[in-house]
Amino acid sequence: MRTGRPRERAITLMDGFYIEISNKGESKGLKIRSESRAAMELSAKQYSKYKDVTILGEYKGGVAVSAKEKVA
Repeated sequence: MRTGRPRERAITLMDGFYIEISNKGESKGLKIRSESRAAMELSAKQYSKYKDVTILGEYKGGVAVSAKEKVA
């Protein structure tokens, strides 16, 4: 466990397309960024075999441009 001073500012996401992967049954996951929508969809397809995948969509300036959707 890390101890120390907390962050002063919130983390902002870079411009790109994001998916969130997590172990089956977990609520928190890891965000993965891709440069293009096609690359994001390919990553989501590859991870969906073994993990729960949520497509977070496109982000510009740290703000979501498109809505979330769950991949089965």
